[in-house]
Amino acid sequence: MANLYIIISAFVSAVILGRIIIPNILIISLRKRLFDVPDERKVHKRPIPRLGGVTFFPVILFSLCVFTAVRLMTGHGPADTSTTDLVCEFLFLTGGLTLLYIVGIADDLIGVRYRKKFLVQIISAAMFPLSGLYINNFYGLFGIYLIPAEVGIPLTMLLVVFITNAINLIDGIDGLASGLSMVALLVFGVLFVHFHMWSYAMLAFVTVGVIIPFFSYNVFGSADLGRKIFMGDTGSLTLGYILSFFVIKYCMYEPDMLLTMKTSPVLVSFSVLMVPCLDVIRVVLRRARNKRS
Repeated sequence: MANLYIIISAFVSAVILGRIIIPNILIISLRKRLFDVPDERKVHKRPIPRLGGVTFFPVILFSLCVFTAVRLMTGHGPADTSTTDLVCEFLFLTGGLTLLYIVGIADDLIGVRYRKKFLVQIISAAMFPLSGLYINNFYGLFGIYLIPAEVGIPLTMLLVVFITNAINLIDGIDGLASGLSMVALLVFGVLFVHFHMWSYAMLAFVTVGVIIPFFSYNVFGSADLGRKIFMGDTGSLTLGYILSFFVIKYCMYEPDMLLTMKTSPVLVSFSVLMVPCLDVIRVVLRRARNKRS
């Protein structure tokens, strides 16, 4: 029960920090004229700040670190047998997020060529196999069960890049990327609470917490009053990478967890991300048919 209270506190902390920081980002963006300028490809008609996603990574990292320390100090931290694996996973996750955060800010401010972004995404995707996380079982989907590492590792990297870009590509309508991400994060958060994987649940709910104040400004804010903001590539890459982390973690075969699962983890993971994943496939097929890059 104590772990639940700590997760709720971390969630509230993320909401409060996001609510404090986003208005300041709006002020800085307006003063420095850091806008997403409308053109023929965009829906909005007024210049709107696009640095809302700058809030995500620092708030998530702060809340996660502080309340993980609280768990350890109160004796509710992870078991000794799993601590090393957990620390490795989260350190590599933080490394990948740092790379994407840097390239996302650069793209939002001055623009980055897609090849460079794609290279950074591949390097970030490699962080998961380095930490020991990769797709190693399809749980009978398509008649496939165990997957060897030489197949699972490149498949995992492909999946991470795919999901990260899926969230990035659907970030074109107010509240779409953030709303779908919140739904997926809530599902993963509840699942991890069910399996008593408290650190992963905390990450999920902290991420939801920082999205909520952004969502209110993005969907309900007024562009005329200077109260509207977009997440930009910084935010969409951060959310996509965290969601891909949850997909890989939840899908990775662990005998102890399999005994308590009644549904294929692969089906559960991709059902919550069906909309962005199918949208990527639709966009790729449409552009291929129209012979566009």
